[in-house]
Amino acid sequence: MSTPKQTPPAKLLIQMSGAPGSGKSTVARLLRPCIGGVIVDHDVLRSSLLESAIIPFDDAAKQAYLLQWKLAKDFMMNQGLSVITDSTCNYPEVLEQGTALAVQHGYAYWYVECKVGDVDLLDKRLRARPAMASQRSAVDCPPAAAQGNGIRVDEDARALFAKWIDSPCRPNDDHVITFDSTGSPEMLCEQILKKIFSTS
Repeated sequence: MSTPKQTPPAKLLIQMSGAPGSGKSTVARLLRPCIGGVIVDHDVLRSSLLESAIIPFDDAAKQAYLLQWKLAKDFMMNQGLSVITDSTCNYPEVLEQGTALAVQHGYAYWYVECKVGDVDLLDKRLRARPAMASQRSAVDCPPAAAQGNGIRVDEDARALFAKWIDSPCRPNDDHVITFDSTGSPEMLCEQILKKIFSTS
């Protein structure tokens, strides 16, 4: 991948967004070395909570978000590192936490949304990856940790994915990058970096 030669002009907090299977983690891993940062992966935190303790599925999500922001704050405040948060942004509170943390520590905030409009393609991607305890193994298959206890039994998964695709939580400012993530992840990473370097 050919990446810009510039050094990031400021410490960055990049908040990934997009439906499951849209490529958030893949793009985050490509961006990380280019900005000299770290990734805080929500699914790793949430799956660890689900695997190591008896905790309800939805409660694990809340705890994982708390841990996500505490880790991000530590990386920023105590280590001075740029941070990429790899989680869905389905609730305004998630955006508010990210933007507030960036302002608090003088970081440049960017929202990067991976968009795939084809639910069948998302389903194909989910089926092709090894799923963690907190992740879906298919569009119509809830996470393993949510099965067997009545959670999400009656959900219309495809309607839920359509909502995530069509109506994500998105900040209203200039530091928003939304792109079709059905293309080459390397090319997408290069486009994101060019946007950040040219705007910051």
